[in-house]
Amino acid sequence: MKSQHPGDSRFVSRETRDRLKAYEALVRKWQKSINLVAPSTLDDLWDRHIEDSLQLFHLTPEPKIWADLGSGAGFPGLVTAICLAETGEGWVHLIESNNKKAAFLRTAISETRARASVHPARIESAITLIDQPQAISARALASFDELLAFAAPIAEKDPALECWFHKGFGYRDEVAIARGNWEFDLVEHPSRVLDGSVILQVRQLKKIGAGKS
Repeated sequence: MKSQHPGDSRFVSRETRDRLKAYEALVRKWQKSINLVAPSTLDDLWDRHIEDSLQLFHLTPEPKIWADLGSGAGFPGLVTAICLAETGEGWVHLIESNNKKAAFLRTAISETRARASVHPARIESAITLIDQPQAISARALASFDELLAFAAPIAEKDPALECWFHKGFGYRDEVAIARGNWEFDLVEHPSRVLDGSVILQVRQLKKIGAGKS
């Protein structure tokens, strides 16, 4: 169910909103040939995907170097990169192993002038090749435990790494499972778009028992 909270697109500039509208049009155009989003969500594309992704930029608007895992159609990573275009700072590394989706992302970057680049490889290999990111994002990709495993190699190098993961109704069970394998500080940000959903902010991530002999 959609919440009654106002959308975060109210708080972006007209220029950024125009870029987001161009991006929305591209998603609709490419959806006819490749499956970028679930067909059942296409009619509600702006609220369900773009507004939901915009929440991340408003929670952490300072320009950063991001790694966006399993970017797919670009939610939330490309939305963040579009917002960064106005600042002239920060960058988003979009990691997407599907070549067709990677081609879409390159087109969207070109047409919106988003501050991003595409890495068409599996997460495990791509994340070790890009510059050390300051933050990691992911949406509708994997379980919370699996996401932490993807982020762990970066967190080992930089304990200040922040992870931002969009999660739905069952997130508490996922967090409970992850606490059996990982130590981390967690802040839950309730979604302004979907009731019961959250954006989970993770800091100080490390494997339980890491460093012990």
